[in-house]
This record gives sequence, C-alpha cells and structure tokens, in this order.
Amino acid sequence: MVTKTIDLRSDTVTKPTEAMRAAMANAEVEDDVLDHDPTAFCLEKEMARITGKEAALFVPSGTMGNLISVLVHCEVRGSEVILGDNSHIHIYENGGISTIGGVHPRTVKNNKDGTMDIDLIKAAIRDPRMEICYPTTRLICLENTHANSGGKCLPVEYIDEVGQLAKKHGLKLHIDGARIFNASVALGVPVKRLVQAADSVSVCLSKGLGAPVGTVIVGSKQFIARARTVRKTLGGGMRQVGVLCAAALVAVRENVAKLENDHKKAKHLAGGLNKIEGLKVDVESVETNIIYIDILEGANITAQKLCKNLEEHGILMIPESSLRIRVVIHYQISENDVQYTLSCIQQAMAGFPDENGST
Repeated sequence: MVTKTIDLRSDTVTKPTEAMRAAMANAEVEDDVLDHDPTAFCLEKEMARITGKEAALFVPSGTMGNLISVLVHCEVRGSEVILGDNSHIHIYENGGISTIGGVHPRTVKNNKDGTMDIDLIKAAIRDPRMEICYPTTRLICLENTHANSGGKCLPVEYIDEVGQLAKKHGLKLHIDGARIFNASVALGVPVKRLVQAADSVSVCLSKGLGAPVGTVIVGSKQFIARARTVRKTLGGGMRQVGVLCAAALVAVRENVAKLENDHKKAKHLAGGLNKIEGLKVDVESVETNIIYIDILEGANITAQKLCKNLEEHGILMIPESSLRIRVVIHYQISENDVQYTLSCIQQAMAGFPDENGST
C-alpha cells in the first residue's frame, strides 16, 4: 500500500509550507489594481533589489510574465523576436506572442547547453534596409536555466556577449529566468550580475523556490509602468494579491538557500540511475535540478510503461517520449525519497526482461 507520493514531475508541485500559509493568513492587503497592495509592493521591491533593476511587477504565471515582456518590447505588430528553437517561450507558451501580440518568432538552433551561437543570432537580425519585405527585429530572448537542455546554466560571459550584440543593433534583451536562482546558485554568480545585460527578466517563484503561485518581471521603471497596463489587458490584474505575494516573500527569503542541496540530490539520483542496466543518464550534464533519463534500445520497456509501474509505488514522473523520462528535484524531495526512487526503478527494470530474455 502506497503511503506517500514522491512527485518528480516538476518543481511546480511543492505544497505551501506552514510559514507560507501563516504569512498568507496575516498578509496586509489593499486593491492592487486601484493602487499598490502593500505586500505586493514589498515583494516587488525585494525582487527589484535582488535583480538590480529599477522596478518589478507580480504576475500570475511565467507564461504571462514572458508574454507581457515580449509585448512591451514589441509594441508594433509584425515585430520579430529572436529566440531558441527549443526554448520554453517558443514551445510551451501556446504561441501567445504570435496569437495575442502579432509578434513573429525567428528561431535559432539551441545548442546542447542551451546557448545559441552568437554568429547565428547575428545572422538572424533583419536588415532594416529591407523592412519593405522583412519583419523588424526588436528583441532577443534567452532562457536561464534552459529547461529542455536539462537545466543547463547560461554563463554570465555568454549573456553579456548577447547583451552587447543586442545593444549594438538597437535591440532589447529579455531573459526567461524561470529558474534564474538555480543558475545563480550553480554558477556561484549573484542574480543581479547574471541579468545585468538584460532589459527585462521574468523570475518564476513557484518552481524551485516553492511559492504556490506567481512570477515577477523586472526592468526599468518605464518598462514596468507599461507592463502593468499590459497585465491588466491580459486579465492579470489582481485585487488583494498580497495574500499570494506573502507566500512568495517567504519562498524568496527561505528557499534560495535550499537550491544547492536540490542540485546535490539531482546529481546523486542521476549517478544512481546511470548504474541501472537499461538506463542512461549523462551525469556530467546535470548542473541543477533537472534530469533526463534515456531508456536504451533493447531494454524492452517504454517510458510510459516504466512511469506507470513507478506510479503504483507512489512515484510520479513525466515521460517525454517513448524512451525518455524527465525528472525534476525540489526541496520537498528528501535523500530518503531519492534512495527509494532508485530502489523502485532498479526493481522495475529488473522485472522487465531484455530482448535476449535475461533479467
């Protein structure tokens, strides 16, 4: 009988802590659409300080945060944004920049480490002399950490170089920093320094930091003033939002320090998985809290079948394809949970004979 669920589907699945619930219950609130909610204002001020930007704005989700940022930078319909072909904005955000904003995506191939070659970014910038034919390039988007690359960290030197390129061509730079705190901890570089070259950043508070809801976008005062209006247009203006921001403040103040341990647990899990016959994990590529498990040809099991088996033991994972599974560690996963997961996967793989009939 399963008595506990070990949820490894994402770092968005964490439950609010008692400290978060207490902060929510006691939050000082006002109408944040008519005026500033005091708790929201406190969170926004703290996030602006951490990121080294002039101002910040709380929004319901990372998808909305990225959409608002793109819309503010690309106010003219038909503008073009350069972004990775394997980026979250391009793949997982419903094509919102196009369907809602009329912004055209110009994709550049993401490398295995989540970067895009500088030369390819430069080549993707449209020649303004040909605007009678081409969309106008106005924005470059990066993602740090890069989720589909396995939580890889974009180094500050690379971000600076992209920022210099953007500035040279009169473009803006937006960073999808859904897991920017993970990148900061893994690289040993303050968030403020990591995003110094960016004109705007979206920072998710409900992933590694464990808040129940919300993202904060940061940038100049002028950018945030416009972003506030666009947020209202998209239905993201919330009234006594301090109830949510109170929990986010607890997350920012208490959970950043836990990320390093999350990364260690991910490395431990990756190393153990790579020793199990029929599985392969690139242990060296695990830099933060995301792991991709590849099932080897001949293992005689699909990702869906393995995940179904594990679910019967209270372990939840997401199959990415028939031979690949994504695992995400968060602070509510213990070392014992990691060991139990390894044990269950070992038993599951041993119970499925390979193509030669051996176990």
